[in-house]
Amino acid sequence: MKRFLIFVSANLFLFLLVIAYQAQADHEEWTIDKYETLSYARVSGEVTHGDSLNFFILSRENCETVYNNFTFYTYEKPADIYQLEGKNIPIKINGEELTAKVQSISPFLMGFRVSFSLGTYPLKEYIYRLNNFYQKENKYEIEIVDGIDFKAAKYFDIPNNNWRLDKLVPSVLEARKLCETIEHVDS
Repeated sequence: MKRFLIFVSANLFLFLLVIAYQAQADHEEWTIDKYETLSYARVSGEVTHGDSLNFFILSRENCETVYNNFTFYTYEKPADIYQLEGKNIPIKINGEELTAKVQSISPFLMGFRVSFSLGTYPLKEYIYRLNNFYQKENKYEIEIVDGIDFKAAKYFDIPNNNWRLDKLVPSVLEARKLCETIEHVDS
């Protein structure tokens, strides 16, 4: 009984901590940084703050290409979750049906963090197009949906998230400038 109370107390504490943090984080915050041979701009989700929308820029591509991905945290723990790696999963972006490729799955907290690829694009063209899309729609929401032989609820307890992209262009351009400071080393 004592272990149960400790378990419940610890989970309640974590829940309240997350709620307090989300209540504080009601404005859009971008993280812009570099790591080894790449730079990135990242914004956290509004539904699940730990989910991120990422824009990676590689120095070996002369900082002209952006790799767009996003992550979803899931508390679901199906035994076959790793079989999703490398597969295209059905999603909707603002209601439009697309697919995203599962890049990686890793244990995280009490569940898994799943990383999805949206593709690689010419940097300036892509971010300005995405910015125009966001301005027109006034939202950027991704929902993981059911598909052929795929049930979203089996793998994702919260299958949707949205991100504020008001600072998309200046954030990604700042990450591009940071990329240009990385020494290009041919391997």
